[in-house]
Amino acid sequence: MTGIPQPGAAGRRCGGSSPGRPAAEAVVSASGRPARYEIRVKDVLDSRWTAWFDGLQVISEGEETVICGLLADQPALHGLLTKVRDLGLSLIGVRRLDTAQDRNGGPS
Repeated sequence: MTGIPQPGAAGRRCGGSSPGRPAAEAVVSASGRPARYEIRVKDVLDSRWTAWFDGLQVISEGEETVICGLLADQPALHGLLTKVRDLGLSLIGVRRLDTAQDRNGGPS
């Protein structure tokens, strides 16, 4: 299940995440629009797991892995969390990432 991190993977960020920021509870907007999420787990997965996680970014950061990307809706988020559970990974946090559309209130 775990692998060797790919060179250069450490230090990359998904959608502007910041190290050391506390994880917040994941929330899909009431509009049901797609949203970017960051799922942080204990243990190291390398980028070969990208296919298992439906093309989301898989980034090793020390002894943790960040899985991040755009999810279509809340059922997609739950599906991703089910995969994390099925792999026996320890969930550290789930965070909805701020997007330009969120900051601007989105289209009317």
